[in-house]
Amino acid sequence: MIMKKINDRATPLLDARKAGVEPTVKQLEHAARENMWMHFTRHSQFEAGPIPIITKAEGHHFWDQTGKKYFDGISSLFAVNAGHGRHRLAEAAAKQMKQLDYFPIWSNVHAPAIELAERLLSYAPKSLHRVFFTTGGGEANETAWKLAKQYFKMTGKPMKHKVLTRAVAYHGTSHGALSLTGIPSMKKAFEPLVPSTFRVPNTNWYRAQDDFETEDDFAIWAANRVEEMILFEDPDTVAAFFIEPVQNSGGCFTAPKLYFKLIREICTKYDVILVADETIDGFGRIGTMFASEFYDFEPDMLVCAKGMTSAYAPIGALLVNERFFEPYKHGTAIFPHGYTFAGHPVSAAVALENLDIFDEEDLVGNVARNAPAFKATLDKLRDLPIVGDVRGEGYFYAIELVKNKDTRETFNDAESEKLLRGFLSTDLYDAGLYCRSDDRGDPVVQLAPPLTIGQKEFDELEGILRQSLSKAWDLF
Repeated sequence: MIMKKINDRATPLLDARKAGVEPTVKQLEHAARENMWMHFTRHSQFEAGPIPIITKAEGHHFWDQTGKKYFDGISSLFAVNAGHGRHRLAEAAAKQMKQLDYFPIWSNVHAPAIELAERLLSYAPKSLHRVFFTTGGGEANETAWKLAKQYFKMTGKPMKHKVLTRAVAYHGTSHGALSLTGIPSMKKAFEPLVPSTFRVPNTNWYRAQDDFETEDDFAIWAANRVEEMILFEDPDTVAAFFIEPVQNSGGCFTAPKLYFKLIREICTKYDVILVADETIDGFGRIGTMFASEFYDFEPDMLVCAKGMTSAYAPIGALLVNERFFEPYKHGTAIFPHGYTFAGHPVSAAVALENLDIFDEEDLVGNVARNAPAFKATLDKLRDLPIVGDVRGEGYFYAIELVKNKDTRETFNDAESEKLLRGFLSTDLYDAGLYCRSDDRGDPVVQLAPPLTIGQKEFDELEGILRQSLSKAWDLF
């Protein structure tokens, strides 16, 4: 029985359900326009125009309400690593719901969370020993900062509370995680945020190469800026350095292994917690289960989420070194922090089944084997006058767009608006490719496809991009 509504507001979708019929596309679009508040969305575009409604997905494709098929070139939100339509994940969720639908992990625990914690640590860098579950990456970053502050208070260093992050980096939207984020435009509306966060340079080699002979020279310079900031702020006050191994925002900034070796040494020297934010980079995206392994460094804490369930259910986690748990083994100490749905038994069961798929189909190996071919295919786009750089690792790439390839001159704000939102986002989508056009740094198009694809799909992506980018150049 459907509950009776308590006001006179029109409810065509509810009325359709009561009548036992499916709502029409027109009814759905109207209800979305009237009732929904979408995330990170300019709603003005939908006041008159249609609202895309995604109706189904399979493999690396999804379909909208008109029946049009799209290539999911960014794994929906860097997340559907195993691809869409995995029925066994739905079956794992249903099976778990029938046995234990929900119970919090507050002074209690359940088998799916226990098994998942062990499973995650079996893939993780050997420096990590404990798992604190959340429901997403932003929450895990928030958790890492709070844990760092309490840990230092409990171990006789109460002034260590400041954190360093990199310029243009994104770490989440809650007040703490947003404070870690290095994108001024995202923070302006919500100031003042949590104090004591400081920015160091990112590893944008494309923009730095005029000033250094080699990328290793640049890596040394960038690492030195981390040490410089720690010393400037006083090591006795700096708690942590948060870093994505491949930085998403700004466009897939990579760094040589030397950089990670140096920042690991610097953080150890000054007792600064090195937090690897692998919300996107984890679970095969870079060609190893965790990107920390790819870049050969061991973090003190590691944040992961998205690909853990291939986004079939919400979950996140903070993996930490045992030393951060030690103070809580004795007496009455607790970490007064948690989330209602963290470590949800259904999400944990889905994650375990998803990781079985990873192992059985060797999805991480598929990325490692095919990553050179993906790069080579995307590198073909360098012959276009608008393409300044193609960078990334594994199945995670950005194409930086420029006005002049020789000088690397970028587009100004108005031109970037015209290029990305005024043309490319729509043109690529109309051509059947869902990807990200982003100007939180310099303008880029980003790709992060499901880990299941190969050369045939690489060629398809390159063809669609070539067509749209060629037309984009003609705008200028």
